[in-house]
Amino acid sequence: MPANPRLPCGFSQLEERFSVLLASHEIIFIAGALCLVAFFAGHLSARIGTPLLLVFIGVGMLAGQDGPGGIRFDDFGAAYLIGSLALATILFEGGLSTERSVIRQVFWPSLALATAGVAISTGVVGAAAVMIFGISWPEALLFGAVTAPTDAAAVAVLLGLSRAVLPLRVTALLEAESGLNDPMSVFLTVGFVELLMQPGGIEPGRAALLFLQEMGGGALIGSASGYALLFLFRRLHTEASVSPVLAVGGAFAIFGGAQVLGASGFLAVYLAGLIVGNHDHPGSHPVTRFFETLGWLAQIALFLMLGLLATPHELPTTLAPALVLTAVLMLLARPAAVMACLLPFRWTRGETAFIAWMGLRGAVPIYLTILPLLAGAKAGPILFNVIFVVVIVSVAIQGWTITPAARLFGLKADDPATRAMHEMPSNGQSNAPAT
Repeated sequence: MPANPRLPCGFSQLEERFSVLLASHEIIFIAGALCLVAFFAGHLSARIGTPLLLVFIGVGMLAGQDGPGGIRFDDFGAAYLIGSLALATILFEGGLSTERSVIRQVFWPSLALATAGVAISTGVVGAAAVMIFGISWPEALLFGAVTAPTDAAAVAVLLGLSRAVLPLRVTALLEAESGLNDPMSVFLTVGFVELLMQPGGIEPGRAALLFLQEMGGGALIGSASGYALLFLFRRLHTEASVSPVLAVGGAFAIFGGAQVLGASGFLAVYLAGLIVGNHDHPGSHPVTRFFETLGWLAQIALFLMLGLLATPHELPTTLAPALVLTAVLMLLARPAAVMACLLPFRWTRGETAFIAWMGLRGAVPIYLTILPLLAGAKAGPILFNVIFVVVIVSVAIQGWTITPAARLFGLKADDPATRAMHEMPSNGQSNAPAT
């Protein structure tokens, strides 16, 4: 019998030299075990109505250094890479599943929320952070920029379970906003981090150029790449089992390429998914089904990782001010941004109030806090702990109250005929599974 049964036969004498093999096996085992625990915990939580994302974060915290699992994970570089891959997957899947006919109804209001709404929320939360934490304006506005974006993963999961009680245009607006507001938030976050690291400031002209590069470049790259990917699907006629490989490679290449060029990979990959998902091609069905599964895996991995990054023993020192900041975000900043942005578009009071309440925060705000941590900003550690509390409270309270809030504000699902008309894909194929 080998001296160490954990190593393949023939490697027992090389344990010290090849300890990396053992570490690799342990990482694979831990990753698989955590995924299984998250799956069964999520399956159980669905029966009692607990938001799934909260369960995934909780499993990660229990497995982390302060929990019984005792896993120490503080590699923010690896976290940024994992978060980028997961968000690219989630955003591409979000684009695939969003119908163009619905997007037409909500494009301009969602764009207003994704730009002006993010700026308004940043300013309100920043002003509150100055008073709550007694920090400088650049640091406070960094708090505002990080908390401003709604989260595509949270919206996809939590609203996806509640479509039956909501009008399609409300869910479409929230989904489109979550896919479009990341570039503005990234731009503001990077700008304020640069301002903190270089107190001389950023010239207005350069700031405007960077914004155009983020938004315009992301839109251009996403649109061109989406049609290029669509062209490949139509010309190559690959087997159904191979089509998802082309889609995964394309999605990651689009996201990474846009980021390398200084544009928004978030916007680019979402638009590419929107284009591929709204045109007929031979790989349409297998790609959509594959990304539904891959999207869930990405969400589990992302929120487990965020739970592992948390250090609960440090949270009590920032808990009270973080809760106050969360209240400002949920009850003042988000409603102010939504009312200002939707006023020109004649949405009903009930719809406006519900959209204001459903400013779901999730992985993206925590993901953005990694940027100042990697840059070495002094505000980075406290920012991470505060934002973690913000996300937990948002997912717990807002995620638990979707259906009650819809009833409170008088929202009802569209009638079956209207819903069927909107859910019919533009390529003429039904979304219903074949029987």
